[in-house]
Amino acid sequence: MTPAALWRRWVALFEDDEDPAAPRYDPVHLAAVPVVCLVVVGALFWLLWTLFVYEGGLPLKLQALAAIAFQGRTLQSFGWTGAPDRPGVFEGWMANVAALAVSVLVLAALQRADRRHARRSRR
Repeated sequence: MTPAALWRRWVALFEDDEDPAAPRYDPVHLAAVPVVCLVVVGALFWLLWTLFVYEGGLPLKLQALAAIAFQGRTLQSFGWTGAPDRPGVFEGWMANVAALAVSVLVLAALQRADRRHARRSRR
């Protein structure tokens, strides 16, 4: 192989003579996919962690409320002293409720998008 042929092969690797029928991939889009996936997984982790783990999670607070409502227990039996800075088992309830609200909104948006897509595909 001559040096000129070798040079032509090397340059051909970087030339823009592509098949028009071939799909076009933008490197920026390909790089954005893993980044977006990591952001979505991180947001989902934060949401579920805040809902179920932060300061005992929402299930613990609902269990305490059920015990107060149906078993005749008091707020003091769950550590509430009446001071706003010592809510006992109910500490972090605002973050838990906010995570529940965001979860409901996300699920409603996903269901709406799915129904819209299902209606379009039936037509």
